[in-house]
Amino acid sequence: MSEAKSVLQPVDAQAIRLAKTLLRASRYGALAALEPATGAPLVSRVGVSTDIDGTPVILISGLAAHSAALRNDPRCALLLGEPGKGDPLAHARISIDCRAVEIARDSEEHKRLEGRYLRHQPKAALYVGLGDFRFFRLEVQKASLNGGFGRAYAMKAEEVLTLSPANADIATAEANAIEHMNEDHFDAVELYARYFARAEGGRWTLVGIDADGFDIASGDVVERVFFPEPLKSSGQIREELVAMVREARKGLGT
Repeated sequence: MSEAKSVLQPVDAQAIRLAKTLLRASRYGALAALEPATGAPLVSRVGVSTDIDGTPVILISGLAAHSAALRNDPRCALLLGEPGKGDPLAHARISIDCRAVEIARDSEEHKRLEGRYLRHQPKAALYVGLGDFRFFRLEVQKASLNGGFGRAYAMKAEEVLTLSPANADIATAEANAIEHMNEDHFDAVELYARYFARAEGGRWTLVGIDADGFDIASGDVVERVFFPEPLKSSGQIREELVAMVREARKGLGT
């Protein structure tokens, strides 16, 4: 009997970029946890953001069934990827095996994650301060990427995440850099959207910066833009953003 042919494709740079785009640009996903009493799968929709390294971050109430499930057993899975027109199976999605880590409300990590989360999910400001809500980091174990028919990949955590030695440095500088760009250079952010993301014009804002690139949002739409090369320090943020503005203006003929 002949050996069955694997449907998996070799993980390449294009697959890695697609996985990171789905992870960074998603605003919601389907979270699967294990129901404590029965061990049966429990699936719920959750709002999603990411930490500086790309680790998914969720904010959930202690009253929610999946909150109790994660505290009982941290093993979970997160499905990201939004269907478009036509066959929903023709659109890219990624399923991530995770272990949930609850973040203490009085910690510096909670404060940092709150800033990142609210830039992606501004409406969460209505309940983020309620005492029973907690952030959970969903630590990536592995992932399964489906880029559409015939494009399936089994991915390691390090292929999905941004494991840069510059992460801590960039995390410290991120909030001020974003505030400066959105207040003083909002026209540049629109250029990033039009040229690099091929998005329609509008009121675009920067919502996240990491070593690989940055995320911009307009209303409920989030787009991912990658730097030409990963950053090695926070000092490169300004020079890369300036260089990309020049490139966008030249490309758009403005």
